[in-house]
Amino acid sequence: MNTAELFFTVFPFIYYVIFVGLHIASMIGISLELAREKKAVANADEALPAVSVIIPVHNESGRMEGLLKSIEKQDYPRAEYIFVNDRSEDESLDIICAFINRTKAGKEKARVISLSENPGPNHKQYALTKGIEESSGEFLLFTDADCELPPLWIQGMVKRMSDSKTGVIIGPVLKRYEKGSKRKDFFSLYQCYEHGIRFVYLTGATGLGAAGGGFGNNLILRRSCLDAVGGYENVAPSPTEDAALISRIRSCSGFKIRAATGRDVHVITHSENTWKALINQTLRWNNGGLFSPDLSTRLNYNFLMITIAMGVITFPLLPFFPFLWPLPAGVLTSMLFNNFANLRLFGCSLPKGKFAYALTLLFTPVYFSFLTILGYLGFRPKWKGQNT
Repeated sequence: MNTAELFFTVFPFIYYVIFVGLHIASMIGISLELAREKKAVANADEALPAVSVIIPVHNESGRMEGLLKSIEKQDYPRAEYIFVNDRSEDESLDIICAFINRTKAGKEKARVISLSENPGPNHKQYALTKGIEESSGEFLLFTDADCELPPLWIQGMVKRMSDSKTGVIIGPVLKRYEKGSKRKDFFSLYQCYEHGIRFVYLTGATGLGAAGGGFGNNLILRRSCLDAVGGYENVAPSPTEDAALISRIRSCSGFKIRAATGRDVHVITHSENTWKALINQTLRWNNGGLFSPDLSTRLNYNFLMITIAMGVITFPLLPFFPFLWPLPAGVLTSMLFNNFANLRLFGCSLPKGKFAYALTLLFTPVYFSFLTILGYLGFRPKWKGQNT
């Protein structure tokens, strides 16, 4: 057997061991993170630190109702709500003002900042920076205008910050299942499970001390942590500003990054209406990892996406090259782990669909590979009508 033959014989098995081994390590990371979360909640005291909830808004008049209703249900007396109206051309500002007037006599303090200009380069990051400048809370809590918050969301996120060394907590964001709508069940189901899988990867990496991503619509930040990295305005521009912030905190501060998984902090967001919209959204997230300004995040994410794509691409080649079977087998085995973790962590907020396993096991790696190929080919998605 010559060197080339030996390589093609051994490589598929090495691939399987490494790829599956990394996912086993990820499952260990999730277990560690669950234990840390439980400890943080148990050690939380009765103090109620001031919290500033910052919500960027850009043309969201048709999707804000759920957020505003869920804000009214929050039971946290020391919260202020800062809406940043980022050049909205619809009725968003009127809806926010009506909400503020309606709740003015309540415990919550709410106000709106309107931006007439936004120089970017990341428009959402600029809007968030302006909201932070107007805030006063010890903790900064972020969400989006199209999200719905569980009643104990603020309290739950604050409890998980009980360790003074924790600088940021990343919470889960899951998509609403639009059953009975004009959409195909497959399309809506897939979005729900795919969002959960993304957070499974994030939790595993965070548990192992390699956090490089984030869900900016469910994230709490200690103000002193943000100050330690020079403020949000000093985070390198990226299509995914939340992930860039997490990477900077990990590399430029002594604060810890944690992930939350409990039901009390499950934020629900709207699903996309079309495959085109979903691809645009997920391509932006994928490109944020592939081309992250943080070297560690970029290398880790590229390795993961390339290895997934290798397993997917080799599957149709098996009839001609059967010795490659460990590559797709590695992807399938790893997705089994991910699916189990997804149901374990978020099953209470996920739809009970009979095709759930098939969607997660089979379609997710294919879809991730598709996004990765688009990213390498130079496709740039749009966010709110702007190139990213």
